[in-house]
Amino acid sequence: MTELSPAALRGAVDLSSLRNRPSASAGSTPPQTGGSGIADVVVDATDESFGQVLEASRTVPVVVDLWAAWSAPSTELSPVLERIVRELDGRVLLARVDVDANPQLVQSFRAQAIPMVVAVIAGQPVPMFNGPVPEEQMRQVFAQLLQLAAQNGVTGTLDVVPAAENGEGPSEPPLPPLHAEAFAAIEAGDYAAAVVAYEKALAENPRDEDALAGLGQVRLLDRVQGLDLQQARAAAAAAPLDVQAQFDVADLDLAGGHVDDAFDRLLDLFAALPTDARGPVRERLVELFGLIGAGDPRVAAARNRLTSLLF
Repeated sequence: MTELSPAALRGAVDLSSLRNRPSASAGSTPPQTGGSGIADVVVDATDESFGQVLEASRTVPVVVDLWAAWSAPSTELSPVLERIVRELDGRVLLARVDVDANPQLVQSFRAQAIPMVVAVIAGQPVPMFNGPVPEEQMRQVFAQLLQLAAQNGVTGTLDVVPAAENGEGPSEPPLPPLHAEAFAAIEAGDYAAAVVAYEKALAENPRDEDALAGLGQVRLLDRVQGLDLQQARAAAAAAPLDVQAQFDVADLDLAGGHVDDAFDRLLDLFAALPTDARGPVRERLVELFGLIGAGDPRVAAARNRLTSLLF
């Protein structure tokens, strides 16, 4: 296994612009490491709050999880990361970064695929891994990380304060029943049941944006479950106009973070098909646009190309 080393990212990742930035909101409270303690060893980091995460990296190594809700590998990797970090009892801080909401961090870390996991020790980035890896291997990488941190004098421990003591109380309201049912099904790997729960929620309230987003995400997870990337690519290459074959590869690309590749594949397919056969491709594109988000520049570019193809 490759040894961890900050030199691997030297010159490739520049975090200097993220230092000492003002926090945008009260929700971006810096992860204090002194006697006052912190609320958790897992925090949601943003473009605005990451300077505070960098400061924490001088006390404990910080593991940065660049994730996305639409990425199936993220849904596999993130829970394992969190479990390992919690077992380390404050010796590591996990900073979760939603790549769709934090473009500057994505750019700073030069993220080419999602999920991407990078450590930061005393302000210096250290590569860890991209995509899901076996948990045993992941634990070995964490052991290396702690050794490297010790070599650089980063041997502190976070003083975690329970919510009841820091006065924060519950951080989020309970989920609506159908949302909770869908979440439980996702946790159990039963994506078909999660689809049914979200569809029921939308039948009750067609304007439920959370249910709509959840439905798109879980449909993607359900579709890619069991697909083999090499086999799917071979089938798509052998039959360029086979709609389902192209759908499979586009789904796998999107789940792996290759959003532009997924959009380009479906747009090329749309352009190549007869007019009367284009409907399902257009519907799938619209579904994936909604999954990524209308504000994403990749969606805007793909939507513009689709419009030009329509007219």
